[in-house]
Amino acid sequence: MKNTFRFIQFLALGTWVGSIIYFIAVVTRGAFAVLTRDEAGLLVGFTISGLHQLGEIAAILFIVAAVALEPSLKAFVRPATIGVLIMFILTLFSQHAVLPRIDALRRNMVSVDSTPLNDPRRAEFDRLHTISVDLESAVLLLGFAALFLSARAPRPNQINEGIERAGRPLQGQK
Repeated sequence: MKNTFRFIQFLALGTWVGSIIYFIAVVTRGAFAVLTRDEAGLLVGFTISGLHQLGEIAAILFIVAAVALEPSLKAFVRPATIGVLIMFILTLFSQHAVLPRIDALRRNMVSVDSTPLNDPRRAEFDRLHTISVDLESAVLLLGFAALFLSARAPRPNQINEGIERAGRPLQGQK
């Protein structure tokens, strides 16, 4: 059963991190390459909401699996779990605080691309867009760290087994 929960952790976190990479490398680049800037912005805005929903589900799965592997508060102080919790909080903040304001500004301006840079709405849009990019970058970097920490983290009881083995003589010794 432990292998199943570890698999769920890796699947959830790998899917989340991989989706962010795909979003950055393919969706945004492709959208801005083939659509007008305003259309591309709408597509990216729609897509990032789906990415955030996927991330929220992945975080919940990861945390549930972490608690199943170690049913105590210790599950929440493991570095990988802390990373996923921070990723979850940043994603929620982006989805529910930053993106709605970006969407409202986009609707208000009608066309972001044709709104002058010195227009206060455009300046606020650009500021929020920078925050959104920074949040997504932080989630990606934390995701890499959490994935690495999950891959190298000892399974529960593995440390105790190692300690027990350390007290036994090596094979061939008395």
